[in-house]
Amino acid sequence: MDSAMPPLNWPTAPLQTRHPESGKPEVLCLARRKWVVLEPEEWVRQHVLHYLSAELGYPLGCMAVEHRLQLNGMERRADIVAFTPDGTAHVLVECKAPNVPLNQEAVSQAARYNLVLNVPSLLVTNGMKHVAYGLGSDGKATPLTQLPSCPSR
Repeated sequence: MDSAMPPLNWPTAPLQTRHPESGKPEVLCLARRKWVVLEPEEWVRQHVLHYLSAELGYPLGCMAVEHRLQLNGMERRADIVAFTPDGTAHVLVECKAPNVPLNQEAVSQAARYNLVLNVPSLLVTNGMKHVAYGLGSDGKATPLTQLPSCPSR
């Protein structure tokens, strides 16, 4: 664990960090398999990736980080989209830094992205607090106490 980053309300993730002499601390992204700057939001993102993989069974190779999408003609990026092995988008995650409060705007941002992605589950987290919703075919959102495991296909 990086001593500069706060403990989160997620299971401890076995993350590799480094401190290059010429720059900011970095973390080895579990999904992208490359070193990225260790910002507070990235710390949260890496813990969520670990949880989705280790606890819920989503293969790291089936997760897209900063997934590009077009919304109302503008390019946006979803923090994490977890796909099933057959390529179906299953969970959309919006990550915020631990000091950013979860509010309606954060949830609305994820909901707007889901207009494009159409996933059955949304998660919004700042690492300390989490809100998750299941989305029915009728478009209604139901609060979830647990995200769904990766369906085996």
